[in-house]
Amino acid sequence: MAALPRRVVVREVGLRDGLQSVATIVPTAAKIEWIRDAYAAGQREIEVGSFVPPRLLPQLADTADVLAFAQTLPGLRATVLVPNLKGAQRALEANAEMMLLPLSASHAHSLANLRKAPDDVLAEIANIRAERDASGRRTQIEVGISTAFGCTIQGEVKPEEVVRLVQAALDAGVDAVSLADTVGYADPAMVSRLFERVLKVAGDRLVCGHFHDTRGLGLANVYAALQLGISRFDACTAGIGGCPHAPGASGNVATEDLTYMLHSMGIETGLDFDRLLALRAKVAHWLQGEATHGTIWKTGLPRTMKKEVAHA
Repeated sequence: MAALPRRVVVREVGLRDGLQSVATIVPTAAKIEWIRDAYAAGQREIEVGSFVPPRLLPQLADTADVLAFAQTLPGLRATVLVPNLKGAQRALEANAEMMLLPLSASHAHSLANLRKAPDDVLAEIANIRAERDASGRRTQIEVGISTAFGCTIQGEVKPEEVVRLVQAALDAGVDAVSLADTVGYADPAMVSRLFERVLKVAGDRLVCGHFHDTRGLGLANVYAALQLGISRFDACTAGIGGCPHAPGASGNVATEDLTYMLHSMGIETGLDFDRLLALRAKVAHWLQGEATHGTIWKTGLPRTMKKEVAHA
């Protein structure tokens, strides 16, 4: 077990993973305000959208415009999700700093989500790497292994398959990999076992944990990964998000809850808790009628730590 990281990066993914899971279409101006407020709260890594066909996800049709604004903020790492080569080409044209490519460890989920088997997705990833290199861009490529802990369609996902896909993605030349509990099946013991196995293959190129709180174990799973030295986690403001193939999914780990836990444990994030709560209130307003989640916004901080977190 590694010592807990002294500092953790919280990557905000609500503008992509969160908004793609709700019916409400948030106006571009509000998304820009979201990014501006998140930046003011100290967030320096934000997934701003996805280059997917607008007919499939009209919620994210303005990704190019949102990305262009995000790129004006000094020191902000604005990332985008791309599902295929065409999306990657759009990301490269927009000079995205990083693109996240989803790769399902579940064969059934991969067919449902991308209409391709995992090995066909790997071939596409290799083509995207070649396209990136040919473009001369410095855009980084991170592959997110989704359904790494189980799948609502297929059921069990074998750890050996996750390790195989991680190795294959690294062999294809990607810069980094992350593990995602897409449907909220993981528990802390599962997280420890799988992250340990993948770390042996990927080392410091295993850069992020992505946990959903569908069954109330999101923060516990983060802690299990922290114990192995993982220092970057995805989260959504107001706990929005989910997966279209996970009925009843309650959403991602809430940004403000994760930040509270980390600060309570003495782990630095560079985030201002009061500003995060103010942003959460705005997001909840923009998404009136949609389900939001999280707990710390209801209770506030303990008196014993209010000062330290509010002025982080």
